[in-house]
Amino acid sequence: MTAIRSVVLGCGSYLPRQILTNAELAARVDTSDEWIVQRTGIRQRHIAAEGEFTSHLAMNAARAALAHARVDAQSIDLIVLATSTPDNTFPATAVAVQEALGINRGAAFDLQAVCSGFIFALATADNFLRAGAYKRALVIGAETFSRILDWKDRGTCVLFGDGAGAVVLEAEVQPGKSSDRGILTTHLRSDGRHKSKLYVDGGPSSTQTVGYLRMEGREVFKHAVGMITDVIVDAFNATGLTAEDIDWFIPHQANKRIIDASAHKLHIAPQKVVLTVDLHGNTSAASIPLALAVAVKDGRVKKGDLVLLEAMGGGFTWGSALLRW
Repeated sequence: MTAIRSVVLGCGSYLPRQILTNAELAARVDTSDEWIVQRTGIRQRHIAAEGEFTSHLAMNAARAALAHARVDAQSIDLIVLATSTPDNTFPATAVAVQEALGINRGAAFDLQAVCSGFIFALATADNFLRAGAYKRALVIGAETFSRILDWKDRGTCVLFGDGAGAVVLEAEVQPGKSSDRGILTTHLRSDGRHKSKLYVDGGPSSTQTVGYLRMEGREVFKHAVGMITDVIVDAFNATGLTAEDIDWFIPHQANKRIIDASAHKLHIAPQKVVLTVDLHGNTSAASIPLALAVAVKDGRVKKGDLVLLEAMGGGFTWGSALLRW
């Protein structure tokens, strides 16, 4: 029996030009390159320039993805943009991207699931495409987390950076087997009991301010590995595939120790893990498509490869996506 799959036609990314190194951060707050690298694996992060907004990052990543997919922007009838740092409270940053690309049909909207945002956006677009509501989608993760950081808090300001990544998806009829190209399965979770462990202390309704990111680092670390493996096991159960079948594991790039521990628990070989956290830091919803774009560009991810994506973010939210390139 055949099935409609959301096939990835191409991907792209964008990073702001300004790079902020650990050494430069150490001149601002009580920290050091050694302390940051040992605990997180991060060596540098990119920071959006003054006047450079989330929409600008998203537009550049979208254009790169369209060019890589070799499709015209006018063929896109759905844009789902994952971000926790929109240009405005409303309208959605996605409509700014839609306008910049010259698209005036279909739908464009933002989705907010913090660091899990790209997985949630991918699952949302996949369901729309498989239902036949749309034919070709642009899924974007874009963030300017530098705008919501307390630069005096060394526990958070060293972790995050700015960036954007995007993929182009197209609905295609496939044989309906685990060997199909495209998204094979997605699994999403959330648990609001953990809100206070990772949140922003402001908002239009509560404080009428933007606020700053606040995090209980040890608590987040403690929950991360278990939650991540939960949705990956679900992906394996849904498809009949195993860790041995995975060609590439592309996790949310938050902390190297979390990534290493997750891969070890899942019995995924280290050489199959894509790591970019050292170069980008935690770019929240942008981190998975940024890492994916790196692995595609350098030739690691090739047509037919089985790719496992996962993320966890504030809320808590977490999710996985299993796809064949």
